[in-house]
Order: sequence, then C-alpha cells, then structure tokens
Amino acid sequence: MMFPQSRHSASSQQLKFTTSDSCDRIKDEFQFLQAQYHSLKLECDKLASEKSEMQRHYIMYYEMSYGLNIEMHKQHQQQVLAAIERAKQVTPPEMNSIIRQQLQAHQLSQLQGLALPMTPLPLGLSQPALPAVTTSSGLFSLSSLLASQAQAKEEKASRDGVDSHREEDGDKSD
Repeated sequence: MMFPQSRHSASSQQLKFTTSDSCDRIKDEFQFLQAQYHSLKLECDKLASEKSEMQRHYIMYYEMSYGLNIEMHKQHQQQVLAAIERAKQVTPPEMNSIIRQQLQAHQLSQLQGLALPMTPLPLGLSQPALPAVTTSSGLFSLSSLLASQAQAKEEKASRDGVDSHREEDGDKSD
C-alpha cells in the first residue's frame, strides 16, 4: 500500500507551518527578553548613578561634619585660652575675695546640711584672716596653707590640754 500523495504534501505543509510558527515564537520571546534586559540595564544604570550621588552626598556631609568638629575644638581652645589669660590677670586681692566667698559658701552649705543654728563667736575671737595668695602660688599653696593652719590649731589644742593638766597638778602640790 502506498500513501496517497495528497496526504504526504499535507503533512509536509503542517511541518513547515509548525517550524515557521515555532521560529516566530522564539523570535518573539527573544525580543521580549531583549526588551527586559534593556529595561533592567537602564534600571541598573539608574541605581548606579543614584549610588554615586549618595556617595558624593556622604562625602560632602562627612567633610562638613569634620569641619564643624574642628571649628568647635578651635572655639573651645579659644575659650580655654581666654580663661587662662583672665586667670593670669587676677590680682591677689581678687583671689582672696574669691577664696573667702567659696569658703563662706562651703561653710554655709555644711551648716545648712547639718541643720545647726549658726552661733556667734565668743567675744575677743575673730575668724582667722587668710594671708594674701599670689597668682604664682595658686591653689596648691592655698591647700597647704589651710592644712598648716589646721595642724597649728591641733598643736595649740594639745598644748592647752597639757598646760591645764600642769595647772591642776600644780594646784595639788600647793
């Protein structure tokens, strides 16, 4: 048996149609993928330029921050230098006045903290006067001065105690 010619020619036409149709579909898909690739490439380029812009802004802000930090340190140093210059110009009477004020404030705060009433000094006693403090001697000499005054008071108190014991012993021997 032989196949009829008409049937053979129909199958070859179907094969050609299917092959050409497949090629068209592949071509369409390829064009679609090319369009997607182009779109993604544009988006990638856009993101890369945004990244570059962000890095540029970051560098700019970093430089501004660094500059402000340096400026702040300069101003702080200028304030410190001005305070040092002012401290160099303080006269001994001004220093004594400041020290007295601080001592009075300290004593007052201690008295208020203890809630003790302030009693006047007995007649004939006055607060010890502080000797003049020069700017060259500074606070170190002031603290040593106060320590030596406290030590002198302790020595005087111990001598007074010994003298009073001697007087009592002397009274007994009479």
